[in-house]
Amino acid sequence: MPRFYEYELGKASDVLCRELFELKPGETFTVTADTESDPDVVDAIARAAFACDAKPLVVWTASPLGVGKDADPMLPVESLTALLTATDAWVELNNKWLLYSTPYDRALEENHKLRHLCLVGVNTDMMVRCIGRIDYAALGAFEDRITEMTFNAKHVRMTTPAGGDVEFDNSDWGQAVAELGRASTPGSYFMAGQISWPIDLESVNGTIVFDGSLVPPCIGVLSEPVALTVKRGEIVKVDGGLQARQFDTWTKHFNHPRMRMLAHVCYGFNPGARLTGNILEDERVWGATEWGIGHVSTDLYPGGLPGPSHSDGICLNTSVWLDGVQIMEAGQVLDSELAGLAKALGR
Repeated sequence: MPRFYEYELGKASDVLCRELFELKPGETFTVTADTESDPDVVDAIARAAFACDAKPLVVWTASPLGVGKDADPMLPVESLTALLTATDAWVELNNKWLLYSTPYDRALEENHKLRHLCLVGVNTDMMVRCIGRIDYAALGAFEDRITEMTFNAKHVRMTTPAGGDVEFDNSDWGQAVAELGRASTPGSYFMAGQISWPIDLESVNGTIVFDGSLVPPCIGVLSEPVALTVKRGEIVKVDGGLQARQFDTWTKHFNHPRMRMLAHVCYGFNPGARLTGNILEDERVWGATEWGIGHVSTDLYPGGLPGPSHSDGICLNTSVWLDGVQIMEAGQVLDSELAGLAKALGR
């Protein structure tokens, strides 16, 4: 008897290697994982890469206690950096992500051919729902249209049923990114279904309420809302119960001002995503918005805004106004063109 989703996982891994990475014969394809990763996913992706005549290289490490640069003390930094600076393509399956760690930063800086896809903590179920069963043409059309509408606006307001109400201005310094998980050209990429765009971080004012999940500090799916009062992009107050206090303490223990500052905002629009506590998937729940806190990479802000770690929180069922015109209500698109594109995705 086959194991859970064994056949479907094979297809999803093939989509990953052939369609998203476009692996070529002879390329070195590195798979990184930690002791919290799903071994079935690791093996399936390595098999699919080998079937493309690429050279899979699987690297397992112990799971750090933190993420980003907070993971550095428990990582073989020099060895891992040397490996990643010499590889052609890299899929990151670590549950405690290497994203924004020293090996990640140095690999992207020194290896100009590197194609990186961040799939932190992905498991078999998620691979099937969020990668293998996606209509990438239909999702791409939807993402392109809502990205264009959002990026062309000057002012954005977002509210949520949990009590969130925040406003900010967009910035014209960079480009919007509509993720489709395609890693066929050099750079760092993410799973399909997330859209980010440059905003004026100092213009963010209001209340952000996380009612989906929050990671780190290893909170996962929230049992109660965590409310942030934000003034000019800075978290000045955290309200809620035990989980809010855990988050408040975690941001303060770094004793670093960036850990109380917002880093980015994103839409979630992967039709297969569910709220599971895995932040990679939670960020892509349809109609959710995600706010990052702490470290800001150079692809999100000119020169970056370094911090010792990074946290992401999910606001479910978001309503959105662009320059005063509402385009979303409680996570569902209102614009007629967007609604038609969403219907093609079963939403």
